[in-house]
Amino acid sequence: MYGADILRSVSKPGRYAGGEFGSVMKDKEGVACRFAFCFPDSYEIGMSNLGLRILYGVLNREEDVWCERVFAPWTDMEDELRRRGEFLRAHESGDEVRSFDFLGVTLQYEMCYTNVLNVLELSGIPLLSSERGEEFPIVIGGGPCSYNPEPIADFFDLFDIGEGEEMLPEIVRLWIKMKKEGASKRDFLLEAARTIEGVYVPAFYDVSYNPDGTVKEYLPKYPGIPRRVKKRIVTDLDPMYFPDSVVMPYIECVQDRIMLEVFRGCIRGCRFCQAGMIYRPVREKSPQVLLEQAKKLYASTGYDEISLTSLSISDYTCLRELTDGLISWTNDKKVSLSLPSLRIDSFSRELMEKVASVRTSSITFAPEAGTQRMRDVINKNVTEEDLMRSAGIAYETGKDTIKLYFMNGLPTETLEDIEGIANLAKAAVERYYQVPGRGKRRPLVTISVSSFVPKPFTPFQWEPQDTVETLERKNDYLGTKITDRRIRYTHHDARVSHIEAVFALGDRRLSAALTEARRRGFRFDAWDEFFSYEKWMEVFSACGIDTAFYANREKGEDETLPWDVIDCGVTKEFLLRERHKAHEAAVTPSCREKCSGCGASRLGGERSCCPKMK
Repeated sequence: MYGADILRSVSKPGRYAGGEFGSVMKDKEGVACRFAFCFPDSYEIGMSNLGLRILYGVLNREEDVWCERVFAPWTDMEDELRRRGEFLRAHESGDEVRSFDFLGVTLQYEMCYTNVLNVLELSGIPLLSSERGEEFPIVIGGGPCSYNPEPIADFFDLFDIGEGEEMLPEIVRLWIKMKKEGASKRDFLLEAARTIEGVYVPAFYDVSYNPDGTVKEYLPKYPGIPRRVKKRIVTDLDPMYFPDSVVMPYIECVQDRIMLEVFRGCIRGCRFCQAGMIYRPVREKSPQVLLEQAKKLYASTGYDEISLTSLSISDYTCLRELTDGLISWTNDKKVSLSLPSLRIDSFSRELMEKVASVRTSSITFAPEAGTQRMRDVINKNVTEEDLMRSAGIAYETGKDTIKLYFMNGLPTETLEDIEGIANLAKAAVERYYQVPGRGKRRPLVTISVSSFVPKPFTPFQWEPQDTVETLERKNDYLGTKITDRRIRYTHHDARVSHIEAVFALGDRRLSAALTEARRRGFRFDAWDEFFSYEKWMEVFSACGIDTAFYANREKGEDETLPWDVIDCGVTKEFLLRERHKAHEAAVTPSCREKCSGCGASRLGGERSCCPKMK
């Protein structure tokens, strides 16, 4: 473990002390495999991640496997480690990460990539997979960013594409078997790529490029390596592992609450939303299973809030039964119920009353765009009338603050669409005064605007991102249209969105930029106090990389994209149809109304809303 002297030297020693209630301890001499699971951001964020909680438990269910946690150390701890010449350690045993068999890294957002490299460096592990010998851990990447792993492909031995509950134990079990047989790391990687669906080993593919810089093709180097790697899904969530206890942190975290996963996937087809595509098809848990899981988690944690997690909770077909079952015991125990991701068009007074115990006077909606034309372009399938009705319900039940999320820079957007954001916010303010029996406080409508980032496996993956200058002009223009003090306006830094787009849409040639960024000390780029657009542009310039080629260029519809080596289940033909409909401002119904043939039904699944899956 870290010594008391180093813990006294940092601002939050609880980030590194280990020994939390609920952490899994095993005899390291009695296990066949040691797995370090890393969330490459601060402890407070990583400990709030549901995927970490699930996979930590999944791996530790294996008697001969010990999974431990690792987080990116904050800058004060990093400075101490470097000054003392010490390596990064895992939380449970306190052993150096470099001594483990596996280092698994969850990749939740592109701006954590420099943290990943920093974790490797602080662990004494070579950054490039090609430079790691048998003595170093096998480095695995997973999570949403692994759907385009190419910008970070050179740093990982393998990626698990899709859901890991079944795949990770299969990978570990294969490694244990082959280790006993004396196999090398390369032999293991070859066998995993050939026999385990969802395993992508970048080193086993040759990538060639066209004269114009676009990708020509991906070719497997060896027989038996799949030309495209198909994602793995869990077809039935009910019997799948879900933790009935969690590690209880010593310090306050972002999500100090019970997180109850209700279903995976989404029946909607928002054309900007990567999650809505890569997590298809929809698979629901039964309310009976969810109610039992909630009671067990409450008994083991004592948390006073339950958050129902999914991409769009109001689309859960058994929501009434579930919420009624929860309220039957949570009210008496003073446990509040949180229903995030409520859609405007399915928001109701009944739902509002069920979450009335949540200790906040605000509620959040995401119209995403200010005009109906623009909402049709992105296939949001909500109207201004939907928003006004939902705002009225919120005001009637005691809310006086509404938060509205929007994007700018969307394909085909005009200044009229930008001005529509201000007009919609004004209408939401005026709706307050039309509600009888409203509160006496002045209403506040907060609008938060982020910049559109084209993402792989969406209908907008071919679209160019607006330049930073254009996005900033749009932000400024919107600011001139907001003159009401009852409206608060915030917007995301367009420069961060540009860098995010570069890595979201990039290929393997970006590894040079990431290596150079690490050499210059970049980390915590998702944090405002550490991000520097100017320094990033200096890095790209030094590496001869034109960021506009990745972020601001319209891709050809017949172009090979860097992520075409991955099969996410949704076909390119469907995405192209949706792109063309977007440019016509034509909407597509939800999967529950009509199957649009996205292709995800071939992956299987149970209790799905997709007609082809029933």
